[in-house]
Amino acid sequence: MKLILNCLFAFALVFLSSEISAQTILEKETVADLNKTPNYAFGVKDEDGLMSALSLFDTFAHNGVQFENFEIVVKGPVVKTMVKGSDLEKQFEKYKGKIRVSICSVAMKRQGITKEQLFSGLEIVETYTIRILQLQALGYNSILY
Repeated sequence: MKLILNCLFAFALVFLSSEISAQTILEKETVADLNKTPNYAFGVKDEDGLMSALSLFDTFAHNGVQFENFEIVVKGPVVKTMVKGSDLEKQFEKYKGKIRVSICSVAMKRQGITKEQLFSGLEIVETYTIRILQLQALGYNSILY
């Protein structure tokens, strides 16, 4: 019995320590540098890229990075996962009002997704490329996943 309890304790310790260390701690100098630019844009084409951008938002928030705008521009097959009733819709609740998510209208057409099918809080834009270029012209720091 003692062996089972020790194994459970060890498992819990490993699990909890991996959860704690999963959040990136940024150096103060990095935060100060990031605070110099208040606008961020992330272009994503798949679910991994989308999750990376959301994770970065969480890292920024956790470390006190101040920003005015945080936008994710979405194209490609991931658009099919951004529909009402999806698991992603539930996950997205915590980001509503904090980030802007723009969906490429061309990708929607290619994936057969209509505006009515998208969950609330998503903005439709002309094209992925034009929106990324527009954000860059406005001085946003941008990364494409």
